[in-house]
Amino acid sequence: MKIVAQIKDPVNQEMELFENKFRDSMSSKVALLNRITYYIVNRKGKQMRPMFVFLTAKLLNNGEVNERTYRGASIIELIHTASLVHDDVVDESNKRRGFFSINALWKNKIAVLVGDYLFSKGLLLSLDHSDFDLLRIISVAVREMSEGELLQIEKARRLDIVEDVYYDIIRQKTATLIAACCSMGACSVKPDSEEVETFRKFGEYCGMAFQIKDDLFDYGDRQIGKPTGIDIKEQKMTLPLIHVLNTCSKAEKKWLINSVKNHNRDKKRVREVIQFVKEQGGLDYAENKMHEFKRLALDILLTYPQTNYRDSLELMVNYVVDRKK
Repeated sequence: MKIVAQIKDPVNQEMELFENKFRDSMSSKVALLNRITYYIVNRKGKQMRPMFVFLTAKLLNNGEVNERTYRGASIIELIHTASLVHDDVVDESNKRRGFFSINALWKNKIAVLVGDYLFSKGLLLSLDHSDFDLLRIISVAVREMSEGELLQIEKARRLDIVEDVYYDIIRQKTATLIAACCSMGACSVKPDSEEVETFRKFGEYCGMAFQIKDDLFDYGDRQIGKPTGIDIKEQKMTLPLIHVLNTCSKAEKKWLINSVKNHNRDKKRVREVIQFVKEQGGLDYAENKMHEFKRLALDILLTYPQTNYRDSLELMVNYVVDRKK
């Protein structure tokens, strides 16, 4: 958490003010909704996404932000929170960040409606102030997140993912929202500038590295040797597995596909799959790809003058690949 505090340091003031504005942006005349949104606000995570918005804006605008920056951060957080509430319903998950999920406490119907409400608040926040450029950025992100999830489901049924399709999935499913944060930050202070696209790319590269890091967690810490295999149980095709499927022999590929498709609940078999992927260099390959995306993100940052905002964004990029959970 020390690194997160360091990253946050140059935008501490903005983040405090943002929290109040974010709370206000969720208010409703319905008491039940207010009770639920109060619960959501009080169990917030690290809030990396709003930090991306503020750090990008301050980097590009001599340390200054404006009301559009606050709205951009609130729009992102409203849409992100809505997607998490819906995800918990879809995944039948009862916990989120160590707290009970909305669906666990208030059941699925209410959770879906709360997610819809948060989505609409995010869209209306931009419309109410005629921030059509910000609305476009978040609308594209929502479309891509949905397409990415559906593409993953479609491909998981057949287990025939090639590396390019995998990158399409994680770009849409995970990276697009981080890309939206950074382009939102740029757009809030420099609308219609090249920086909006430059920082969309920067965020995308960060998001790609972030998702590959998540893939690696499924194989456990190599030092501790505690594989988890959750993705294998859920038949999610991760980069280490895809690489090995595309490089091993026909017989090994058949065994791997059969294991993931028909024996994903067998703990011993899952351990064997994890061991095989490690031995075949799947983890090393994925780590190298993760560092490639990290380098692409840092290359963009290093074209800007050195400031504490740039330092924080560099720290953020490194944190994405070095984090322990």
